[in-house]
Amino acid sequence: MKASSTLTDNMQAVLVDLVELHLQGKQAHWNVVGKNFRDLHLQLDEIIDDARTFADDMAERMRALHAVPDGRSIAVAEGTKIEPFPAGLVSTKDTVGLVVRMLNAAVKTMRDVHDQIDEEDPTTADLLHGFIGKLEQYAWMVDAENMEPTAEVVTPVGTEEATV
Repeated sequence: MKASSTLTDNMQAVLVDLVELHLQGKQAHWNVVGKNFRDLHLQLDEIIDDARTFADDMAERMRALHAVPDGRSIAVAEGTKIEPFPAGLVSTKDTVGLVVRMLNAAVKTMRDVHDQIDEEDPTTADLLHGFIGKLEQYAWMVDAENMEPTAEVVTPVGTEEATV
């Protein structure tokens, strides 16, 4: 099978967002500071590793369909829908919000092109399903860092710690 120009363009849109997610994830990883720094720093490594793997999977799928992926910095900068991560040190709280937005933007691109991709090449759509599932899971897990609990915890009678 040879990819049509529409399929190629849609796959390229996914590719540039994945490359950008990887690059901006590294920017966040290097410059996050504050409470729970280490946990977020390590979690960003997981996201970055998967974004890099997903980008490679998409580029290789493009080649399998005789399309030519373009991962050059100019192509990524001109094609991505992900907003730039700020320069300088960024608090963990702000980093969480920014990373969730990056993840959601990448997923939105995938969802926007999914149906056209699925119509022409269900195998590539299957790749998107895996990418979307994992990136949405990361968005939930990262976002939980800034969420406020809603349960009111009541200590049962007789289980209070003794005070001296």
